[in-house]
Amino acid sequence: MILARYVALRYLRAFVLLSGVFLAILLLIDMVEQIRRFSGDGLSLGGAAQLSLLSVAGSFYGILPLIGLLAGISLFLGLSRSSEMVAIRASGRSALRVLLAPAVMALLIGAGCVAVLNPIVAATEKAYSAEVTRIQSGAGQTVGLGDSGVWLRQGMEGERGQMVIRAERTSPDATTLYRASFLLFDPEAGPTARIEADEARLGAGEWQLSGVKSWALNIANPEAAARTQDTLSLPTDLTADRIRDGFGRPQTVPFWQLPGFIDGLQAAGFSAARHQVWFQMELALPLMLAAMLTVAAIFTMRHMRGRRTGMLILAAFGAGLGLFFLRNLAQVLGEAGDVSPAMAAWAPPIVAILFATGALLRLEDG
Repeated sequence: MILARYVALRYLRAFVLLSGVFLAILLLIDMVEQIRRFSGDGLSLGGAAQLSLLSVAGSFYGILPLIGLLAGISLFLGLSRSSEMVAIRASGRSALRVLLAPAVMALLIGAGCVAVLNPIVAATEKAYSAEVTRIQSGAGQTVGLGDSGVWLRQGMEGERGQMVIRAERTSPDATTLYRASFLLFDPEAGPTARIEADEARLGAGEWQLSGVKSWALNIANPEAAARTQDTLSLPTDLTADRIRDGFGRPQTVPFWQLPGFIDGLQAAGFSAARHQVWFQMELALPLMLAAMLTVAAIFTMRHMRGRRTGMLILAAFGAGLGLFFLRNLAQVLGEAGDVSPAMAAWAPPIVAILFATGALLRLEDG
């Protein structure tokens, strides 16, 4: 028990130290990128630092599996160089038994990251996007998903004011709104017109409405002056990609809110494949960290001396990097619908753990 706790704490310490190093490096790189990107917008050094603090959380969260891999390499390399691994193995402990304690610690670290760090990353990603939109244009399109349907907001082209759009649902590609309402606002006069449409199709720079009824709201009796039309066109600078992206990347939705958000997307008619895959990927993150540790153990859980050390460390890093890219490939396939979300998220770490366990058992038998 004492030995297990000692090895687990060694892994935790390596993980924390490497996290601090990578966080500092990412922060410096991101600050340079923010200064370069917004140099023409008068961004100060303090503003660049603020944007970097908001942006770096997402970048850091994305490389957690690689940090887990390097922490595993550091753990077993340290135990080997101090000859502690030789003493542990001489005491009769098997490789799998030695690996169990840091693997449990990796699972706990992964669970903690999903439960605590994920909502923080989601909040910072949202704040970063809002700040970038404010810097670049001072205003922008807003897309929201509520219990009562889909909500959009856009500026009026060539005019002051805004247009608020609500639809009961939309097509999966976000090009058609059903049972849509358009409310036109003037910054001084307030609501000026309301338009209801059975269907609104997004074309090149315009909404093409069908089954239209419109009211002018700046007169005494709007219903008396209401007009019905078969078709009507309204200018817009929205695109289907902007509407889909307006719901935010899955990373901007806190883990605990993802199931409800997915239900809302599906009820509104959107495809929720990206969010479903991301939800499963987050559930599988603790197992992914354990898989990275197990992969590192294949090459570094041995007494290493001489020239072989560098080759084994390089092989461990290469194998872990391959697993990392395999995970990303599986995520892309899941989002494209080629594999199920659960398979995309869980297959890479499970296969890696089974393969690594088999390799360790083979090494154990000599």
